[in-house]
Amino acid sequence: MNTTAITTIEHNSLAAVIHLVTNSVTSAHSQRAYSRNLAAFLAWYDGQGRPGMTKATVNAYRAELLTQGLSSSSVNQALSAIRKLATEAADNGLLDPTSAAAIGRVKGVSQKGRRAGNWLTKEQAGRLINSPDIGTLKGLRDRAILAVMIGAGLRRSEVANLTFAHIQQREGRWVIIDLVGKGNRIRTVPIPAWCKHALDQWTEAAGLTLRQAQGKLFGRVFVSINKGGNVDGERMTPQAIYNLVSEYAAVCGLDVAAHDLRRTFAKLAHKGGAALEQIQLTLGHASIQTTERYLGVEQRLDVAPCDVLGLQLN
Repeated sequence: MNTTAITTIEHNSLAAVIHLVTNSVTSAHSQRAYSRNLAAFLAWYDGQGRPGMTKATVNAYRAELLTQGLSSSSVNQALSAIRKLATEAADNGLLDPTSAAAIGRVKGVSQKGRRAGNWLTKEQAGRLINSPDIGTLKGLRDRAILAVMIGAGLRRSEVANLTFAHIQQREGRWVIIDLVGKGNRIRTVPIPAWCKHALDQWTEAAGLTLRQAQGKLFGRVFVSINKGGNVDGERMTPQAIYNLVSEYAAVCGLDVAAHDLRRTFAKLAHKGGAALEQIQLTLGHASIQTTERYLGVEQRLDVAPCDVLGLQLN
């Protein structure tokens, strides 16, 4: 087995190894996750005296992660990054294919049950949306951000990248068109009238238009505000939006994170009678099962769909 080459890269340039893997994925979220997990693995690997990239080594690391009390999903995410590392190393002649294939067979951790996440009730969601002080520019911006997250189910990265060009009219209503989401899936997202109103109040107060926001901001709808309460011309980051949600959740006394607002959209839409497949399309989920997990949907035999078909035999 050729472990010398991979050991040399790990010892001399950790960044080179991580760069090898992160360049193989296009999603910024995946790149960050791979970088974080590989940095942790290679630090552990170095601390073990660099025993060689083998299935036994990866299994030992898997056991180490479990003793740290990490969740099943966290362990499996780390293993996914390591499998990717082995594959890329083999493809680039840094690890023999047999060892890479063996590492690829390292089993993940079975997930018992599933994380449902949190949802807000209709009353709680309304309280959160209306918690910013709209007498300030920051408050108008923050209310608009909360509005698109709850009213359209956008991810925080999608909010950060939202541009004026995305917001257009289709079939007599306002929508966000050609939104690129997770897995580079493109979708169109309808937005409610109250959400568009919040957006208009923010952009008008900030003096932002499609033309004025071009250049450095690339037409971004949401921008940062300086300590003086004025637009400072910098785009917002997903982390800033995460912090913003946490700030207002604390003000309202709610235990909710940024991604829970996406779940709240799905839950309230479903309770309001929206079709499951339409919620799936709005959220941009690849499978209906993912949407069901957002909703906490379970099969019920007492009110089965077949009971409302309205058919009978003569």
